[in-house]
Amino acid sequence: MGIDTGTFASKGVIIDADANVISESSAEHGMENPKPGYYEHDAEAVWWHDFCQISNDLITKSGIDPKDIKGVAASALGADCLPVDEECRPLRKAILYGIDARALDQCHELTEMYGESQIKEWFGRPLGSSDVMPKILWIKENEPEVYARTYKFLTGSSYITAKLTGEYYVDKFLGLASFNPLYKEDGTPDPDLCRPICRPDQLAKVGETTDIAGYVTPQAAQETGLAVGTPVTVGTDDSGAEGISCGIGRLGDLMLQFGSSIYMFLVTDHLVNDDRIWRERFIIPGTFDVSAGTNTAGTLTRWLRDNVFVDLKKVGEDGGENAYAAMAEEASDVPLGSDGLICLPYFAGERTPINDPHASGVYFGLRTSHTRAHLYRAGLEGVAFSINQHFKIFEEDGAPISRVMAAGGGTKNSLWMQIVADVTGKEIAVPSIGIGASYGDAMMAAVGTGTWSGFGELASKVRPGVTYKPDMENHERYEKSQRVFDALYPATKELMHELNC
Repeated sequence: MGIDTGTFASKGVIIDADANVISESSAEHGMENPKPGYYEHDAEAVWWHDFCQISNDLITKSGIDPKDIKGVAASALGADCLPVDEECRPLRKAILYGIDARALDQCHELTEMYGESQIKEWFGRPLGSSDVMPKILWIKENEPEVYARTYKFLTGSSYITAKLTGEYYVDKFLGLASFNPLYKEDGTPDPDLCRPICRPDQLAKVGETTDIAGYVTPQAAQETGLAVGTPVTVGTDDSGAEGISCGIGRLGDLMLQFGSSIYMFLVTDHLVNDDRIWRERFIIPGTFDVSAGTNTAGTLTRWLRDNVFVDLKKVGEDGGENAYAAMAEEASDVPLGSDGLICLPYFAGERTPINDPHASGVYFGLRTSHTRAHLYRAGLEGVAFSINQHFKIFEEDGAPISRVMAAGGGTKNSLWMQIVADVTGKEIAVPSIGIGASYGDAMMAAVGTGTWSGFGELASKVRPGVTYKPDMENHERYEKSQRVFDALYPATKELMHELNC
């Protein structure tokens, strides 16, 4: 069994030893935005509630005896910060990943404390909203009563694994990167570096993603429907699990995740330093990756659905055609380049490559001839232009891309996939089973429990699906729009800040 918790939905799956899907389940939830730049989830009401609901539903749908489930793995949106007490009870709502920008003052404070050169040595880039260390410091400085009661600072996957087993773990892929530099290379907390931020004992233990963290407790069994004693692996973040679900593992493999935001990583044999992007050790032992994440993808299409295509949303809610499918159908009649309309998709600030939480969304070039279909297509193209910026950066840094595998809900939009292929000039392959992170979780549970021998056998189970081949004439035509896109943020950056600061 694998269950993944994302920004707006949780999904789960049970697979057999041949990676066939036995049952699926999902649950939608919201995201709280109490202040500009603040994004939160209620860990108990969202993360654990969804896990329990989906676990019970998967077991019921499959008709499987819970004792026959050989292992469970969980993933969740990464780089969150959740303080819990000794009973694993949340002490506040979880501060979410890089979209939450509340700790920027702490980023500056830590940079002054350690010096820019030391920060660059640790991270390969400036501190930013995707790092957990500033978020812990924010709690320490702004909510001292919460900090004083904190037994552990957890991420989403750490919390769920702890609720299942009573053991507090974070995997190396997520822990050593997101909590950098609080852990040593061997995965133990560094007392000296922890001291200004938190106590070493407030951090979870570090393990490989596929290590067995513990076993389902009687209390967790009662809530989830799982059998007492079922092995639970350490788990990981949603993007890592999504990549594994695609069969990513060879050098040059790139996973492109289309979720609420875009996340991507490229498997390399070394660490790459670049201020614009991130790097870390990858889930597969002995490999590294360069990675990047934007703040809007599905969030932008959702915003357009809810505010511009309200009629199509209502039709879908009333049992008619799915709103997103209808939106894509309207946009398919809009020509390449959206008749001169460019969208900067920075509707919630932006992470890579500009790392600017004060950036704003822009529609540039609007004319009375443009329709809502143009707005939608320009949004899809804007996300594609941002992806292409990253691809160029990776290759500039000597990390060539040999294969692109796409995953996530956005891959159901064939128009979007073809736009990305045409803009980047690269083939975009989508696996035949596109469930995503929860499927990768279940596959890693198979590795962790010894059902499969390792990641090599896991990758052999991934079956190819649709491949979108770039139209190179369209690629050349998109280059003009790409140049405008690349120039638009630098030209408006100061004006954005004037409005937002």
